[in-house]
Amino acid sequence: MLKLEKKKVKLISLTVAILFVLSVVGIAVSQTGTSYAAEKNSSNIGVVDYQMLIYQHPDTAKADEAMQAEIKAAQQDFETKAASMNDKEKQDYYSQVQQRLSLKNQELRAPIFDKINAAIKAVAEVKGLSVVLDKNDVVYGGQVVTDDVMKKINK
Repeated sequence: MLKLEKKKVKLISLTVAILFVLSVVGIAVSQTGTSYAAEKNSSNIGVVDYQMLIYQHPDTAKADEAMQAEIKAAQQDFETKAASMNDKEKQDYYSQVQQRLSLKNQELRAPIFDKINAAIKAVAEVKGLSVVLDKNDVVYGGQVVTDDVMKKINK
């Protein structure tokens, strides 16, 4: 009986080891294929630093100021209302305030994202790029067009 259990444990261990090796090989092959595809098609793949485009967008400072004003107002409102609440009510109200602030942040940033995406599309069309990726998603290759997009935004 003990020999049979040891054989099962060895068989399971061997199966797990084989699956692990196969998954590592599969990942290596898929990454190699991705790098090759990016290298081969780099002439029609654009790359942008999306975070930099957001940070340097002219409307970002105004959105940040508006968001800070919203946060300050929400803090004051929470402090005023929370004084008469029990812990559960405070927690629930805090969650509501966080959700409201998150929606406000999305509302303030959506026009910025729309303008950036429109500029990226315009630059891609002019340069004949079929795909534009964020720099964090590219391992190798691609034509960097961040400066061109920033110029388009500032026009």
